[in-house]
Order: sequence, then C-alpha cells, then structure tokens
Amino acid sequence: MELSKILSKCDHTLLAQGATWNEIKAICDDGIKFGTASVCIPASYVKRAKEYVGDKLAICTVIGFPNGYSTTATKVFECKDALLNGADEIDTVINIGDLKDCRYDEILNELKALKEACGEKILKVIIETCLLTDEEKIKMCQIVTESGADYIKTSTGFSTGGATREDVALFAANVGKNVKIKAAGGIASLADAEDFINLGADRLGTSRIVKIAKNEQHSGY
Repeated sequence: MELSKILSKCDHTLLAQGATWNEIKAICDDGIKFGTASVCIPASYVKRAKEYVGDKLAICTVIGFPNGYSTTATKVFECKDALLNGADEIDTVINIGDLKDCRYDEILNELKALKEACGEKILKVIIETCLLTDEEKIKMCQIVTESGADYIKTSTGFSTGGATREDVALFAANVGKNVKIKAAGGIASLADAEDFINLGADRLGTSRIVKIAKNEQHSGY
C-alpha cells in the first residue's frame, strides 16, 4: 500500500498532557505537508490551531477524555465549545461504567445528543476496547450504529492497551454500514497501519506514521 494512502487515513495525534503550542504547530505543519486526514489535539489548542491552518487541514479534538465519565451535559458543552473554536471532528469517550452496568439507553441518548450537537461535523466514539469483553464491544457496535455517530474508535491510548487486529475485525463484522472504524493506540509501523486498513479501519490514530514518513524522506526512500 502506498505511504500516501496510509497517511491520508491518519489522524496525526498529540494529546500528551505537557504538549506545547510549538509542538502543536509542528504536528499541524507535518499534517499539511504529509496529507494526513487531520491532527488530533487537546481542546485548549483548537482555536489557535484552526487559525493557524485555515482550510489546509482538519482539526480534531477530544471530549470527555480520557476517562469518559463526565456528565452528558458537560460533554455536550465541551463539544459545542470545540466546534465554536473551529474543530472539524470530535472524538468522545463513552461512560464505560454505564456499559458495564448495562445502562444502554443512557449511552445511546448521550451519543445522540453529541451527534445532534455535531451536526454535519464528524463524531467518533471511543469505547476503550482493552477494558471490555467481546460481548460489550459488540453491544457498543450496535449502540454506535443506532446513535448516528460517524465512527467507532478502539482506544484513547491512555488505558491498558491500544488497537488490536482482532478488535478491528470484530468491529467490521458488527457495525452498521453508516459507521466507519478508527483504530488508535500502539500503531507503530507501516505493517501495523496496513493491516488495520485491510481489516476495515478507515482512520488511524497515531503519531508514528508521520515520523516514519519523515525518516523515509530524510533517507531518500
């Protein structure tokens, strides 16, 4: 698979707590240069980043992140605030405790409220697969499909594990046709990236693929 195709599916990500504006600008520059799908950055940087990149690059941010247990009202506020600041895409974390407690209607209603707030903007739903059983993952495929959200996403990258090939294949077998898949967390190589895409992922949350592209460019490959 061509590197440019892989890069076009990457949300070039920097969500470290200590991320500085200079580092955010640098990944925006890389996102534009290498043609990534977006940059995924903390909400506090969205306004400056959007002013910096204009229409050259999509800006993605995270809400209810990384634990997911903010109230629905808080998540909706975060979402609307991010959109007002110029975000093009929103990645939200579900309330995992609600899933464990089988409070499916609460999760569904929250996701519907967030999708209503997003309108035509993209909403991705992080379910933190490393903390779930296969039955819970399948249930979330059904809930995300019903909610109208645009993507189901494996991981925050802040828990006990990231994306696995098995989880992406499970998503592909259980989500509706209206839902795309984002694999995130631990995608460390072009082989990983290509495998996830071939298994059905439309987006990859990673910082390493651009680093690989920069090294290849520097090496003349």
